[in-house]
Amino acid sequence: MAHSISEETRRGISAVLAGERRGLRAVLLFAGPAIIASIAYMDPGNYATNIQAGAGYGYTLLWVVLTANLIAMLFQALSARLGIVTGKNLAELSRDHFSRPVVLVMWVVSEIAAMATDLAEFLGGAIGLALLFNMPLVLGMAVTAVITYAILIVEQRGFRPMELVITGFVAVIGLSYLAEMLIAPVDWLGAGLGMIRPEMPDSQALTIAVGIIGATVMPHAIYLHSGLTQFRARPGNAAERARLVKFSNIEVVLALAVAGMVNMAMVIMAASAFHQGHSDVAEIETAYHTLTPLLGAAAAGVFLVSLIASGISSSVVGTMAGQMIMQGFLRMRVPIWLRRLVTMLPAFVVVALGANATDALVMSQVVLSIALPVPMVALIVFSSRRDIMGEHMPSLPVRVVAIVGAGVVLLLNFVLLAGTFGVPLPFGITA
Repeated sequence: MAHSISEETRRGISAVLAGERRGLRAVLLFAGPAIIASIAYMDPGNYATNIQAGAGYGYTLLWVVLTANLIAMLFQALSARLGIVTGKNLAELSRDHFSRPVVLVMWVVSEIAAMATDLAEFLGGAIGLALLFNMPLVLGMAVTAVITYAILIVEQRGFRPMELVITGFVAVIGLSYLAEMLIAPVDWLGAGLGMIRPEMPDSQALTIAVGIIGATVMPHAIYLHSGLTQFRARPGNAAERARLVKFSNIEVVLALAVAGMVNMAMVIMAASAFHQGHSDVAEIETAYHTLTPLLGAAAAGVFLVSLIASGISSSVVGTMAGQMIMQGFLRMRVPIWLRRLVTMLPAFVVVALGANATDALVMSQVVLSIALPVPMVALIVFSSRRDIMGEHMPSLPVRVVAIVGAGVVLLLNFVLLAGTFGVPLPFGITA
């Protein structure tokens, strides 16, 4: 990965850290890492789950989306802090502090997770292109591959060009769902109550809630964020490092707030369009074809544009994360075209075998659920060690909340996996 920024940007960051520059333009110098990481929370894997939540239960499960987003903010903030304080990313720290067998297992699990992530993201972009331009899915995949590789070449030029490209994609996704909110007949009172009133109507709602929370904190996003911040700025002392952590926390909150609003907008759109009369809508293709007669061709087109932007940008970010994971664990760097080829092969295999694309998206989330404990537990371990974090170790309440949040996410992942593989659960829970 490229670690360079312009000399002008470097001087600007140093001036802000030294307290010599203030204001909005000063803060914007630090924007970028959390925006890139936030793409993981708007990837195509979220689309199917959010559509199911809105279509099946209206606004009832919006509080789950809000809770998931708050958990995500905490872990992304911890990952960013780790990179800032140590100058190393999570994979590098794992390599330095764990035994070789553990490191190899972590790497294998993380690589599988990277492939599963890219499967969902790559298929999402291809499905959007295939539906929007009425082309075969395989051709949509080929176009997605070319576009994502072209964008990855931009990353070789340094931090800022890639950050600006990804910010553009975030803007497209956000504006698309803003347009959907203006088109869809939203019950804003019902949506507001859904965000603040915890409710779980039945076991199927629990299944969907597990899907929302259990796959929210993405393994590759945890690895990636620590790497994006490790070279972003070089503070000269503890005070500057503390100021950098503060700026990072602000960016995480803002970037993931946007991602959270996009996810809630997905649920709200599905609730407004499908809940009354089309509550069985569960697939992206079905949602698109159903949107056209309900809200018009414009709403359906905007939906696909957001899906394409999500698929392409998240596939780019997923490849960046995969590269960082391999370099961190193995000290090995492969050409970006080879990395791109390896991670997209599973998607072509799935389509070649004739598998249902949406089913493949769901199964990719199951794989991510299996892999998630690896980076999540490692992040908590390193963040809680004073010999690694020094005076920048998170406070005890923050560490406790992180442990509780991890426990919730991992428990729900277990419920998801148990349901997937038919393992009976206590208290009549089904998934």
